[in-house]
Amino acid sequence: MALINEHYLKLTKNYLFADIAKKVNAFKATHPKANVVSLGIGDVTQPLCPAVVEAMHKAVDDMSRKETFHGYGPEQGYMFLRKAIAENDFLPRGIHIDPSEIFINDGAKSDTGNIGEIVRWDNSIGVTDPIYPVYIDSNVMCGRAGTLDGGRWSNVTYMPCREDNNFVPQIPDHRVDMIYLCYPNNPTGTTISREELRKWVNYALKNDTIIFYDAAYEAYIQDPDIPHSIYEIKGARKVAVEFHSYSKTAGFTGVRCGYTVVPKELTAASMDGKERYPLNEMWLRRQSTKFNGTSYISQRAAEAIYTPEGKAQVKAVIDYYMGNARQMKDALTSLGLKVYGGENAPYLWVKTPDGVDSWTFFEQMLYGAQVVCTPGVGFGPSGEGFVRLTSFGDRNDCAEALHRISQWLSK
Repeated sequence: MALINEHYLKLTKNYLFADIAKKVNAFKATHPKANVVSLGIGDVTQPLCPAVVEAMHKAVDDMSRKETFHGYGPEQGYMFLRKAIAENDFLPRGIHIDPSEIFINDGAKSDTGNIGEIVRWDNSIGVTDPIYPVYIDSNVMCGRAGTLDGGRWSNVTYMPCREDNNFVPQIPDHRVDMIYLCYPNNPTGTTISREELRKWVNYALKNDTIIFYDAAYEAYIQDPDIPHSIYEIKGARKVAVEFHSYSKTAGFTGVRCGYTVVPKELTAASMDGKERYPLNEMWLRRQSTKFNGTSYISQRAAEAIYTPEGKAQVKAVIDYYMGNARQMKDALTSLGLKVYGGENAPYLWVKTPDGVDSWTFFEQMLYGAQVVCTPGVGFGPSGEGFVRLTSFGDRNDCAEALHRISQWLSK
């Protein structure tokens, strides 16, 4: 008799964004003439930049000719892209990353969920709260999170990010084996200073902790003093894995490409503590076994981002989305709402008025303004009383949504 992985039964039955879609579809069914504007799910709306499109066309042509056809590629990614990443994303910041430490993936979500396979199932984990749901759910699936009690998992150390601590998580007062950090943060849109990030690296060095650092939104940082990579901090190569994505940087949500950095200095201990094993080699072995590699066409598209034309075009799109964020923050603040984020990230974290809970405010906004947001409690207990808005929409749709919200709140 085949037995199931019972840890899957611990998961809540619906994914946050599936619940949102269900509620929105129910509203549309009962209001067929309504024109709903979504500021909820963080999907991009602007087309791929010309340099990327040109590279993809050329790559497709390569696939049409025998002499330039590509079949299975290297599981770690083509060297042309890994070198471009090392020379453009890291070297200008004084960070020396060898291409052999870079693993091309199909988006950061996959690797952030799969990285836990190369460490023990009973390692303790720490997360900022609120948090991107994949970090928790992937650990629930293997039994690492423990049991759910009152919205919290028993083997998870929660580090609340709230108004009263300026959304700066407190470092645990005890040892944690694995810690997930995401900056600029999804969902709050807040950032971490160099000084605070140094504290985390020092904690990890002292406690033999691994930091899984999600930098998927680093391209949106506007403040020159905010670090783009954890490897800007001395010693981080010994304790951190870093994840990057082109999904929001270059509109690759439908193309699928990103990368993970696993430094060769990063090791983990055997059960008896007598041996240390390099995670770079283990991750390569895992990827070689369970990942067929990102398509040649997608990797050529990503390479084009690093050309002079590609850099300028991608920056223009990022500026467009950040322009939306500025307009949204100014408008919502003028309506008397408390708004965080939106300055170095494409997300805005909005406090619900009058203590209304997140899901109630979601439904009030949907029915009152025909605008979709994301309930903050879906990202963790500390998200209650907030909603997340994204600036990835079309400029006209954002303006329309703000107009509707203004009319709705003024009633």
